[in-house]
Amino acid sequence: MKNKTLVTWLTFWCGPLGLHRFYLCGMGDTLGWLMPIPTALGIYGLQRVKAFGLDDHMSWALIPLLGFTIAGCALNAIVYGLMSQERWNARFNPSASADAVAGQTSWLTIIGVATALLLGTTVLMSSIAFSFQRYFEYQIEEARQISQ
Repeated sequence: MKNKTLVTWLTFWCGPLGLHRFYLCGMGDTLGWLMPIPTALGIYGLQRVKAFGLDDHMSWALIPLLGFTIAGCALNAIVYGLMSQERWNARFNPSASADAVAGQTSWLTIIGVATALLLGTTVLMSSIAFSFQRYFEYQIEEARQISQ
């Protein structure tokens, strides 16, 4: 039986690696195997910033991939955590009754949803701000070069 509280926390903390997909759908889940790719590219972007500084164009294209992946997993954790008990059990525990314990919402589920909302929103807004800041700085630099 798939536990809703466990999936909520697993999606938030390990979602960028696809572990929640493996728990819910098994090791044959294609999306679970693809989830680490944008995560790894975003981490590579962070390493490029350390190596080449903030002026590296590739890094400001790669870093938001990590942020959007984390924010997407946080949103998915919220959806899982707020799913009704009947719907959860019908979707992920089809052989169990509609009121099975695995689909119940506990305080740990609510804390997981609140944490995902808080940190997911922070990561999403940071990623958007970083992307736009780098884009506009690049545009200003290009305009300076054209005007000279």
